[in-house]
Amino acid sequence: MKKLALLGLSVILFLAGCTDIQRSLRGDDYVDSSLSASSSEAEAKRQATELKEALTNKNAHFPQLSTEVAKDEAQVKITTTAGDITLKLFPKYAPLAVENFLTHAKEGYYNGVIFHRVIKNFMIQTGDPKGNGTGGESIWNGKDKTIDAGHGFKNEISAYLYNLRGALAMANSGADTNGSQFYINQNQTDSSDQLSSKRYPAQIIDAYKKGGNPSLDGGYTVFGQVTEGMEVVDKIAASETDENNKPKSEIKIQKIEILKDYSFKK
Repeated sequence: MKKLALLGLSVILFLAGCTDIQRSLRGDDYVDSSLSASSSEAEAKRQATELKEALTNKNAHFPQLSTEVAKDEAQVKITTTAGDITLKLFPKYAPLAVENFLTHAKEGYYNGVIFHRVIKNFMIQTGDPKGNGTGGESIWNGKDKTIDAGHGFKNEISAYLYNLRGALAMANSGADTNGSQFYINQNQTDSSDQLSSKRYPAQIIDAYKKGGNPSLDGGYTVFGQVTEGMEVVDKIAASETDENNKPKSEIKIQKIEILKDYSFKK
């Protein structure tokens, strides 16, 4: 028994030693990865709890389903060379994405930026100053490592927001790599029959009858919804494109006007 006890103690000490060695070798990377794992677990639990509430609460409110701009929402108008698109934004559910977008818009970051990726019956994408899908950064890049350590800011997934037709969402190159690029869902195909009532609230399943891309749900931060100008989105989506889905005739954002701002608590 003593040998087993000593062996068990040795294993514990060995594992503890390995942890210390990893911490020593990897430094901040070890701490960051440990915090990330813990944060991911907490986020998964939060999402599960929120989804349960959204599925069971008969009075659940899904802001995308209304064209009215609520007190806790912002509103913008994107003026493009193809026409105007008006959207409302949801800081309650995606505060980082909305603050990032509004700040970039106010500073003229998006002015002159082209729609570099357009796929009919899918989405239209823009927000990259380089115009090729490889550029763009968040407002925190190089300024606040607690939000963006250089790879982009975290995803904000909500059971109250979905990739419905007209939904505005952050484009990314993987989880938690949000910078400045965004897309608007354009697909018009009824996608409701592929959705499970165990994962989607009834109101959202019904909304997907008008189109959208449910395959993108859970992987991209939805933070707004088109309220006027879907015909412009459709027009852009119908553009003739090259082999990289880039419009052959440039379509640009001329400016983004803030119609209703939002004050973020610091």
